Amino acid sequence: MKTTETFIRARHQSPVGTLHLILDGEALVALDYEGYEPRMMRLLARRFPSATLQDGPVPKALAKALDAYFAGDTAALDAIPLKLGGTEFQRTVWAALRTIPWGDTQSYGSLAKAIGKPSASRAVGLANGSNPVAIVVPCHRVIGADRKLTGYAGGLERKRFLLRHEGVAVAG
Repeated sequence: MKTTETFIRARHQSPVGTLHLILDGEALVALDYEGYEPRMMRLLARRFPSATLQDGPVPKALAKALDAYFAGDTAALDAIPLKLGGTEFQRTVWAALRTIPWGDTQSYGSLAKAIGKPSASRAVGLANGSNPVAIVVPCHRVIGADRKLTGYAGGLERKRFLLRHEGVAVAG
């Protein structure tokens, strides 16, 4: 018998627009952008198929951490508790993303090497694209091997903004 999990749905204003958040108590389950809520809900349903949502507030500690990140605090997001679900491989990729330092980027290939799967750059790309927690799990720090910006679920303009905010020189 499956149990139903109830998560909190909240919104937070940021320089990149309204952030849509799903929380399990203090743990962040999902974070996506305004206009991308259907994607967020699809990913949530894959990881937590019996989940229900109720509207609620953003925990003060999370709001403070997000605001501090956008104010330039390079470590503000590190302590945010996460409840990610996903496959073992996805969790490995998502953990590796959190090790890419502020102001740095990696290619899919270098990320695959970093997790000990050098021939899995495409699988890394798929896991990166399924990241349920934008910004906090910094998939925006992954770029093409040619140093060009590649796709981003929140749109390339947001990716460009986040990388520039973190001090990465990007074209365009």
